[in-house]
Amino acid sequence: MKEVRIGLIGAGWMGHAHTRAYHNAKMVFGDDLPILRMISDVNEAQGRKAAQDMGYEEFVSDWHKVIESPDVDLVDVATPNCMHYEMVKEALKHKKHVFCEKPLSLTATESEELAKLAQENGVVNYCGFSNVMNPANQYVKELVQSGALGRIMRVHATYDQDMLLDPKIPLAWRHIRKLAGSGALGDLCSHLLSVFQIILGDIDEVMGMDATVIPERPLKPGSKEMGKVENDDIITFMAHFANGAIGDISSSRVATGRKNYFYYEIQGTEGSVVYDLERMGEVKVYFKSDADKLQGRDAGFRTVLLNPQHWGYRYFQPAGGIAIAFDDMKTLQAHVLMQALQGEKYDCNFALGAKVDRVIAAVLKSVESRQWEKC
Repeated sequence: MKEVRIGLIGAGWMGHAHTRAYHNAKMVFGDDLPILRMISDVNEAQGRKAAQDMGYEEFVSDWHKVIESPDVDLVDVATPNCMHYEMVKEALKHKKHVFCEKPLSLTATESEELAKLAQENGVVNYCGFSNVMNPANQYVKELVQSGALGRIMRVHATYDQDMLLDPKIPLAWRHIRKLAGSGALGDLCSHLLSVFQIILGDIDEVMGMDATVIPERPLKPGSKEMGKVENDDIITFMAHFANGAIGDISSSRVATGRKNYFYYEIQGTEGSVVYDLERMGEVKVYFKSDADKLQGRDAGFRTVLLNPQHWGYRYFQPAGGIAIAFDDMKTLQAHVLMQALQGEKYDCNFALGAKVDRVIAAVLKSVESRQWEKC
């Protein structure tokens, strides 16, 4: 198997997560593919330390050098949102394979441009929606697409955190529209959208509303000088799926008490399924056929513990009920990426990223128009 030389742009938290995933994928799957060739970051001290700590062969301060290097096969973009479009487009112009953390860009138009360019160049183009790699979501996908739940009627979902609930938390790039795009919608709710794209297919129409609960934040820790928060703290919208299902989807980054509440319920004519990421190893399933056999007396949701019979889980644990976590999803992501470079099929391409961004754009348009908008 040929080696893949990786150039990472961005040495922050997500860059570390990607790199751990490369190391772990090599150990878990026996792949000798990833070679950590080069890393770049605007913070030279942070970048040099990351190169040393994570095992990259070289640090460069200019990200263009990563893309232009003949010693780099795969460009990994793990920078703030506003930088993705320029970096990914440049990498595609150089016909590099690209792994871009979500979102692809700040607009659906730009994301569609990147998806088209990647297809034209025939390169691997992977968008980092990590929750798609969750074995629980893959199991739900199997239930839905096998017809075990019947015709899907309704989706109820939310992704809530309270990490920005404290109004003393300073203004950051995530609060500025030109740097982050939308707020809770793009940062959190996009993960739900990516999973539903895989499980249920396209959303074709939306109607939304938003709220900015904390309109101003200190410019620096402890500062009395305030700056404007330019995007949403809370988003909620109704959705119509192309398959006929309807849904209500929400997200909040100021949800009191919620830490990582990625929750959804999918209701079908023959069964329903419930999933909560805060209880990552459990999926609750109800089958109408069970209720019919039991004549209703003992019918109810059953709890399915993830186990080695579920896709992805078996690589980490030998028996059901043993926890896996975020880094395991990233490890599966890195492995699927490595397999894609060997010609295997993969779901999280730029076309999927562009579809998610189209829904986000339609929701934002609906927030302004107060009407249903096409995706």
